[in-house]
Amino acid sequence: MTVKAQRGRRRYIAFDVSPGTTAESLARGLPRGRFKVIQCAEGMAIVRCPDGETEACIAAVRTADPGSVSRRTSGTLRTLRDRYSVLRENAPPRPPRKGTKPPQIRQERTSADASADVSIKTKY
Repeated sequence: MTVKAQRGRRRYIAFDVSPGTTAESLARGLPRGRFKVIQCAEGMAIVRCPDGETEACIAAVRTADPGSVSRRTSGTLRTLRDRYSVLRENAPPRPPRKGTKPPQIRQERTSADASADVSIKTKY
């Protein structure tokens, strides 16, 4: 059995929201458990809902923020973030994939570090 068969498909809806609206303030006005605010930044928001409940989600967001307007519904976050640059630029960082090592951060050597090193001199 696939994961989608167990939990069901999800839809992501992009909204224009009132300036100054935060994810927390928008989430407070939504029913708990059914809808989740994924992202809210610079007058736009993404809300996740179960498939088939998009109209109820739009109505709930309009109740929470009367100035909001739904822009687009998608099955993936990537599609919405690709379409709206505001959402792409303010997206949280993606977690590392399982089984991969975290990126190594190179540290620059300072002159104090170089003078503290003991070097071996060789004869030629």
